[in-house]
Formats: sequence, structure tokens, C-alpha cells
Amino acid sequence: QVHLVESGGGLVQPGGSLRLSCAASGSIFIIYAMGWYRQAPGKQREWITTIISGGSTNYADAVKGRFTISRDNAKNTVYLQMNNLKPEDTAVYYCNVAGRATMSTPRYDYWGQGTQVTVSS
Repeated sequence: QVHLVESGGGLVQPGGSLRLSCAASGSIFIIYAMGWYRQAPGKQREWITTIISGGSTNYADAVKGRFTISRDNAKNTVYLQMNNLKPEDTAVYYCNVAGRATMSTPRYDYWGQGTQVTVSS
């Protein structure tokens, strides 16, 4: 079983910055990709960024140039640096890890519990 623990959310003024962290623990055989999604009130969960095992990254247009994803493979931890935050970035942010718990288990998507980010003056 893979367990994800997120931290770093909070309240920030427009233009401010926050850094989210997500640490994966438990039975982890391999991690293929780590990423972040978010869900605003009344909206569907949306993908915002992914980093694969080789280090390549992708971003949704809404956050490109403002958010940066990074990972520490030794700690099985992924980070999301969010700069120049806007009120429309307000949402619950979820960590996602695509991987295998053991060599014989299938690839699976694991999710964190979510952390609230509120951008408001």
C-alpha cells in the first residue's frame, strides 16, 4: 500500500507564493510519475502538472510560467512551487503518484488527501 501525505497549503494574498509537498511512503516498488491536480468549488478535478521519472515536466496552460514541479527521488517526494498566485488558483490541491506497490501488482494511481489553497486579499 502506498500512502501520500501532503503539506504546505494555506491562505495567501494575490501575487504571493506557496510551496506544496507530497511524500510517498509504504510499499513502493517503482514510481513512474508524480503530479498535482486541483479541484475548485463546483468544478471538476483538473490536472495541472506532471513530472516523470526521467525528470521531464508538463504543465497546464493555466499555471505555465507560474508553477514549478520538482521531485526528490531519494525521498519519494514531489513539490509544487506556486508563484504569482491568483484568486482563480483557489482550490483543493491533490498529489497523484502513478506507480507499483510491488513487482507483481499492476500500475495504479495513488492520491493524497488534498490540501486547501486559498488566494484572497
